[in-house]
Amino acid sequence: MKRLFSIVLAGALIAPSLPAVRAEEGPQISAASAVLMDGDSGRVLYEKDGRTRRLIASTTKLMTALVALESGRDLDEVVTALPEWTGAEGSSIYLRPGEEITLEALLYGLLLRSGNDAALAVAGFCGGTVEDFVARMNEKAEDLGMADSHFANPNGLDAEGHYSTAYDMALLARACLENETLSQIVSTRSITLGTRSFTNHNKLLWRYEGCVGMKTGYTERAGRTLVSAAQRDGMTMICVTLDAPSDWADHTALLDWGFSGRQARTLVQAGERVGQLPVSGGLIPLCSVAAGESLIAALTPEEQVDTACELTASALKAPVAAGTPVGEIIYYVNSKELARTPLVAGTDIPDAAAPERGGWPWKNGFKS
Repeated sequence: MKRLFSIVLAGALIAPSLPAVRAEEGPQISAASAVLMDGDSGRVLYEKDGRTRRLIASTTKLMTALVALESGRDLDEVVTALPEWTGAEGSSIYLRPGEEITLEALLYGLLLRSGNDAALAVAGFCGGTVEDFVARMNEKAEDLGMADSHFANPNGLDAEGHYSTAYDMALLARACLENETLSQIVSTRSITLGTRSFTNHNKLLWRYEGCVGMKTGYTERAGRTLVSAAQRDGMTMICVTLDAPSDWADHTALLDWGFSGRQARTLVQAGERVGQLPVSGGLIPLCSVAAGESLIAALTPEEQVDTACELTASALKAPVAAGTPVGEIIYYVNSKELARTPLVAGTDIPDAAAPERGGWPWKNGFKS
């Protein structure tokens, strides 16, 4: 990788993002909308009407599970099913009013059997009310940059104001993969919890080598919807199809195409030093600058990556704490933006005027 690491002030550098391969240049698929994303870098590798708003059916439940798992509730908490959560239309785990069930079992029933009643129970328990929980779902969508998505319920049944896009659902899937518990659930083929047994509806877990799960969906209006993820040779691919009559075949073709001819390349490692910044008022005049997180990208051998640093300021003022954000590293392929990672201060820089602390004199940014 050619390292440029040119330094520019924030807002001074603008470059277009890498375009995805157009549908006519990639696999021919049945889906009305599709996106294939590199799960590590977030780069879109293939897109077919990926920004068109569509019904998403039960793939909605990925957001339901993510918001529930971020609510602070424990998986072993016992939920008592309210009457209004039972008897939901469509797929169900057949909750009975007054039945006691753990949140963990509800989440497996939500994501493996796609229980619409489980979705209502998860939402009502974790959100106080289903309506308040749905509001949290929309807040999370905004946080993830899902600009063309809006949720009206936690189960994905057709409703006015309930929609997303293939691209937005890929963003959601990427966030879900970062949640260890959610990733474990969606990758489970079958499980028995108490008196209930659940089998995953996602056939790719059996049919596609390296599949790590995600979520199926269907309504008559939405058609077949599917979010999948697979890992091979250090790469992670995320595939989303909406209104896809042949979704299993579509995902197999897109995932195969994504893995073919690409390799996982580590562009930077967390903590890797990339330069220095001047510090005013510090015990030492310079602070090392380091990558705040690692970045791996799926790239062809021909794709060359260049880098630059975009800073929030041209100098730092003491005291500086290690890990303080100072900008971003920007990665380019063929002069077009691939991804960004945070840039942070690599060391503590005490204020030169600060007294000795705890009996330890500070010198050159380190305790002696």
